[in-house]
Amino acid sequence: MKLDPFYLIVDSASWISRLVPLGVKLVQLRIKDADGDLLRSQIAWSKAICAEYGCQLIVNDHWKLAIETGCDFVHLGQEDLAIADINAIRNAGLRLGVSTHDGAELDTALAVEPDYIALGPVFSTTTKELKWAPQGLEKISGWKQQIGGLPLVAIGGISLERLPGIFENGADSAAVISDITNSQDPETRVGDWISATASWRN
Repeated sequence: MKLDPFYLIVDSASWISRLVPLGVKLVQLRIKDADGDLLRSQIAWSKAICAEYGCQLIVNDHWKLAIETGCDFVHLGQEDLAIADINAIRNAGLRLGVSTHDGAELDTALAVEPDYIALGPVFSTTTKELKWAPQGLEKISGWKQQIGGLPLVAIGGISLERLPGIFENGADSAAVISDITNSQDPETRVGDWISATASWRN
């Protein structure tokens, strides 16, 4: 499979309704603290918007709700991967992305035959606290050699200014959060990202 090189990650359907119509083709809905009914409504709203605008929606962590609401892609961190029912995910036809931070986690991820691997944090990030130091661009090259044809998503502290090094070292897609959501003008920043990644889209 092929991922869009611009991988937006947001924490609400309102962000998705605001940014996806601008031309975003790959977005992850990552909501950490919410009850089942709120999550269900957020996923349903996000799914409807993405369907209207031809955007691939990836649901973070909540694989049971992703199955229940008829989504087709879920992303799991290592803790969620350890307790998820991979057979149920596959039997429902969902594709799967997995986060990795070191060699052991990469082995764990590859064992479930995911549809893509995410590596992070590439750079220092303030989005969430992590016990891993920044991986650096060199790690991207090594990871890509190990996973072969699987798409590799780079995440963590990625900005437009750092983008060329991400792709030159072998990443297929760049995941971005704060460079968009903390921008004074998120809409314009999204347009800049779409333009900057255009040459890697074909």
